[in-house]
Amino acid sequence: MRWFRRALQLVKYYVVSGVLLFSSLTSALPGLAQKLPVADSVKQALPEKFILGAYAQGAIIINHTRPVSHLVASHPTGFELNVQRQTTGAAPWHSWYKYPKVGLALVYYDYHNPILGQSYAASVYLSKAIRRTARHDLSFRLGTGLAYFPQHYDLYTNRKNTFVSSALNATLQMRLEYDVALSQHLGLLMGLGLNHYSNGGSAKPNFGINLPTLLLGLNYYQQRPVPTPTTMAPDPTDIGRTFFNISASLGYKQRTGGDPRHYPVSSVTLAVGRRVNRKSNLLLGIEGFDDRSLAAVLRDTARSQDHLPDVKKASAFVGHELLFGRLAMVTHLGFYVYNPYKSNPFYYERIGLKYQLTNLLFVDVDLKAHRATADVIELKLGVKL
Repeated sequence: MRWFRRALQLVKYYVVSGVLLFSSLTSALPGLAQKLPVADSVKQALPEKFILGAYAQGAIIINHTRPVSHLVASHPTGFELNVQRQTTGAAPWHSWYKYPKVGLALVYYDYHNPILGQSYAASVYLSKAIRRTARHDLSFRLGTGLAYFPQHYDLYTNRKNTFVSSALNATLQMRLEYDVALSQHLGLLMGLGLNHYSNGGSAKPNFGINLPTLLLGLNYYQQRPVPTPTTMAPDPTDIGRTFFNISASLGYKQRTGGDPRHYPVSSVTLAVGRRVNRKSNLLLGIEGFDDRSLAAVLRDTARSQDHLPDVKKASAFVGHELLFGRLAMVTHLGFYVYNPYKSNPFYYERIGLKYQLTNLLFVDVDLKAHRATADVIELKLGVKL
């Protein structure tokens, strides 16, 4: 049943992540949004219009480390179908971000390499306009979701695939897009992007695939240009308020591809934060970590089993939360202040998504990394006081 537990762990991480990400898409819908007062919402929110897109993609694979050099000779090609909506004021954050588009995309890639095979991904995204006119739309898109790789690493059947070691992976997409109107409903889209696929260190080896991408396609607009309100939603009432977060997290990770066991990684976090404007919270905090995989590594490598150093760690961190209603994109930079077993650099990074379930409870899915190398995916539950 080991394979079943491993699959269950991966599904847990990425399905929870997908649910949280999907909330950012549904927050654009009037019935599910964090709303304005009724009178203002009726005055400002306009009917939302759909945009349908179909794009062809061509990419190269970045050779970012020696163990993947044998896999970067091919040039992947792909195709994307997406549906998006222009936000029109159903939630206050729509106007604070100048009415971005939110969407859902399905992406297929053929890597033209039997070791890598194909990938299938679904992601939600937000597209923020840099410059928008009746005929032209220059925007930056950021999205994330889940990807499926049938041809992943296997110790016995596919050990050359050092890029991807699990069937389920997370995907991150960044893209600069330019759309020009060809007619009242049709637009030509050109784009330059970067696609990243990784399982966040939950299985090894996990070097991850980075794909710089050129794309060309068509958008169909129900209405162009989509009307947006001319007034901005009022500022939230909690700007300048100080709050406290208390949370605990749990994750699982492998040591190496040769060790099939998954070891628990847990942490406890205490933080103080302050909402500084409509879009941002700033945080300061302390954390404690217990990574059981480090204890296994230490037992296997130490010359003597006597007086082994403590593998637990403690840190202080600074953080930022970029707010989209109840959803927030979390970034932390932490520094270890207690680190007897020097298994990693003296600092770490964290990026994740946090969703405020109630005024008190929140959930969080984070990726913790050292020098941009994934360490573990954490599922977090906490309270905001």
